[in-house]
Amino acid sequence: MHLLITGVAGFIGANAADQLLAQGHQVSGIDDLNDYYDPSLKTARLTKLLKYTQFQFTQAGIQEPGVLDGIFRKNPIDVVIHLAAQAGVRYSINNPRVYLESNVVGTFELLEAARKNPPKHMLLASTSSAYGADTDMPYRETQKADHQMSFYAATKKATETMAHSYAHLYKLPITMFRFFTVYGPWGRPDMAPMKFAKRIISGSPIDVYNHGAMKRDFTYVDDLVHALSLLLNKAPGKTPVSNTFDSLSPVAPFRVVNIGNNSHIELQDFIAILEQEIGEKAIQNMMDMQPGDVPETWADTRLLQALTGYSPTTDLRKGVKLFIKWYLDYYRDTISIN
Repeated sequence: MHLLITGVAGFIGANAADQLLAQGHQVSGIDDLNDYYDPSLKTARLTKLLKYTQFQFTQAGIQEPGVLDGIFRKNPIDVVIHLAAQAGVRYSINNPRVYLESNVVGTFELLEAARKNPPKHMLLASTSSAYGADTDMPYRETQKADHQMSFYAATKKATETMAHSYAHLYKLPITMFRFFTVYGPWGRPDMAPMKFAKRIISGSPIDVYNHGAMKRDFTYVDDLVHALSLLLNKAPGKTPVSNTFDSLSPVAPFRVVNIGNNSHIELQDFIAILEQEIGEKAIQNMMDMQPGDVPETWADTRLLQALTGYSPTTDLRKGVKLFIKWYLDYYRDTISIN
């Protein structure tokens, strides 16, 4: 199978490409290698992928007109995994235009390229942030998601709406996957696991928002990637797998699927596990809730289970242990534990 993976040098993109290439698939990847965070980490991820002979890489922004169209015309793409996006809730407050260009315009360019060269299935990344202000948990794909709390979340919800229109107009089979607080090896430095690990190890305070009254559905990256691999051949058709919890559109080959751990973990419990694995106590700087953030997330994963027979199950302690092992190894020359 020939896959196009956008954002291939990113945290999830590189992990997905690595596993799918190891399974024997051919992958065309695209990434602009921007400096939103340390580009050397992206380059290191990419170096792992370049060892595969069936991997092709294009360095470019997906919002650049014609770039994706050229990849589609050059290669018969079977499945798209669209992960390229400007991520981060807080950064979107100060730099909204970057989100508009990457997330909305970039996804438009992808949909246009796919319209002209239709793949068998498109898997497009959304986010648990799309559920916004909704407090009805666990989050179900069939519930309304109309009150996004950040511009980042708003752009991702916009891409869901855009994708549905293309699925309807051009019969493009599209699955939007909303993922929940993904963590693990090769993670993003702007996310809490990496920030907390760095500061706990160095003896610096960590910023704990909403005074620690936060809950998250932490999802180990390998679980997310495995779920994606199982969804490759699960293109939406006309028949729902359930009359009660399938989000399948009544007018298009389109559905939304949660990918989470179906758990509800206190932030303080996550910090405690980090402390135990690192062997140091965190200095906690309690702060008010950040604008655009939400206090809780929690995924209902019944639809993923019905479609694939799988639900992510990696225990948080095991996942954090694997993450810290990678972190200490990758940064071993630049850190020292007190």
